[in-house]
Amino acid sequence: MLRTSQVLLSRVTSSTQGSGAQRPILRFDGEAFRLKRTGELIRALLVLRLCAWPPLVSYGLTLLSWSRRLLGSRLSGALLRASVYGQFVAGETTAEVQDSVQRLQRLGLRPLLAVPTEEEPGTDWRGEAWYEGNLNAMLHCVDLSCGPPGSLPPQPVIMQLRVTALTSAQLCKELTLRLRETGTSKELSPERFASTMESGKDLQISSLSPELNQHLKASLSRFHRIAQYARSQGVRLLVDAEYTSLNPALTLFVSSLAVRWNCREEADEDGAPWVWNTYQAYLKDTYEQLNQAAEAAEQKGLGFGVKLVRGAYLDSERAVAQRNRTADPTQPNYEATSRSYNRCLELMLGHVSRRGSRCQLMVASHNEESVTQAVKRASWLCHLQVYPLWFSG
Repeated sequence: MLRTSQVLLSRVTSSTQGSGAQRPILRFDGEAFRLKRTGELIRALLVLRLCAWPPLVSYGLTLLSWSRRLLGSRLSGALLRASVYGQFVAGETTAEVQDSVQRLQRLGLRPLLAVPTEEEPGTDWRGEAWYEGNLNAMLHCVDLSCGPPGSLPPQPVIMQLRVTALTSAQLCKELTLRLRETGTSKELSPERFASTMESGKDLQISSLSPELNQHLKASLSRFHRIAQYARSQGVRLLVDAEYTSLNPALTLFVSSLAVRWNCREEADEDGAPWVWNTYQAYLKDTYEQLNQAAEAAEQKGLGFGVKLVRGAYLDSERAVAQRNRTADPTQPNYEATSRSYNRCLELMLGHVSRRGSRCQLMVASHNEESVTQAVKRASWLCHLQVYPLWFSG
């Protein structure tokens, strides 16, 4: 199963008009809907309304279970494929995925394929075979991202993955607890993890059990294999965000990959980073985390790629905070989240304008105001040059 997002503009460009700048063309007139048939647009509207209906959101899994009992797996599956599943999934077979990709490309849209597999916090360890299977699916996704054999893929190509598809949520939680302690900088440094990814040596983290240390070794190997293969095929990796209880460990893994693959020695003629991270504006500490990461990447001479989102785990994060009687990590309301998003956007546009292709930003927003702001500010900051700014929906 592969999910596809639509990258609406690959880069913000501006051209000259006399001696002044001409703003990039930005349209919200529904031109992209031309790739959809009338039936698909009706389905999209229906799915949008259903997903905004609280009972379906709260009891979706229960309703799915009852559907399978009453209708049987085959009929229940057919209804899903004709509705919610068909709306969000690019396809179940190679041919279906390639058809979805080609339809997007005909409108100048770049597909962003993803393997939407993750492990929820608290899930029992599944065994290495499950993670190896996810790795194989991701390797196949790299091939699909490149397009049909013999074709010239649109450049650059990006695919998305989640860390907990390749390593356990339990390991991430243990590493997060350790990272929040003082004096862990040397033992849990991105440079040490990056070196181990390639060499295959044992890290032997003191706070981890022998079983988790062995799992860590296998996980680092999987991260290295997917990054190495993606690099060889010219595909950039965008790592998706997950829960705050896992984020420090996720950032450690992404930073380790960045040390190895975003260095100048690995840069192609485009100069863009090979590994990107996702930052969620609905979290209170996102601006500080993003600022620290951007400055650290610049100091180390590493490429820095960012997908900026509002966030997708709001209710879950607040429920966990309430249950554990800890501070709510999320912004208090939508307006505060929007202010956070715009602040992070301004920060990254400054880095983009200064570092050029070595720093790239994907504005992942369905909010017209945020997209318009990004384009206006980018055209002012970047002065007549071509800079790496992406938009996705």
